[in-house]
Amino acid sequence: MISAQVLSSTSLTLGWLAYAALLLWAASRTRWVELFSDPRRQHLLFGTVLALFALWMVRRDFDSGVSYHFLGMTAVTLLLDWPLAMLGGCLAQLGLLALGRQDLAALGINGLLIVALPVLVTEACATRVERAQPRNLFVYIFCSGFFAAALATLVCLLAGMALLWLDGLFAMPEWLGDFIGYLWLMMFPEAFINGTVISALVVFCPEWLETFNRTRYLQAPWKED
Repeated sequence: MISAQVLSSTSLTLGWLAYAALLLWAASRTRWVELFSDPRRQHLLFGTVLALFALWMVRRDFDSGVSYHFLGMTAVTLLLDWPLAMLGGCLAQLGLLALGRQDLAALGINGLLIVALPVLVTEACATRVERAQPRNLFVYIFCSGFFAAALATLVCLLAGMALLWLDGLFAMPEWLGDFIGYLWLMMFPEAFINGTVISALVVFCPEWLETFNRTRYLQAPWKED
């Protein structure tokens, strides 16, 4: 998460416009009738928003104007599908904003970094897995869960660093050359958290996962007479 003080006005404005466009797109693709008629999906949505809010509250704020916290958006995307995941992430952001833990001016940029990018990366990975139509559920768990979460973290961090470098208001640390080594320390726990959540849901509540094909992954093995 990035503070508005280290971002240019141009980046802040473009961030708001791009994030608003993505939210409108997500809202237009959301199945509102199904959501309002299904209490289970409503509970999943609001429970997910609360979990994201709690997860993002546990963070490390640096004096330089940046903060680090886990994303959790990969599990949310696989649970709710990408349109609701995008809207749920925005609701969690508004909770942080209400408590003064996020800058209003930087809400658009941060929404792109911690919500939109992880959601789009996870959706791309899940779509690629679904096109391959694997029958082994571990392919779903590792490729759509563990790998997608690690890749989303990598994309988010690189995009954030590139934005700060382009704006030129953030004092880049001297250890930037060792940044690649620190990437693994951030990617692995993110992958572990999201992958563990998805593994638990696949085992105990597979019907909760909108992107999980129970018919194919959980069918009885074929046996020859």
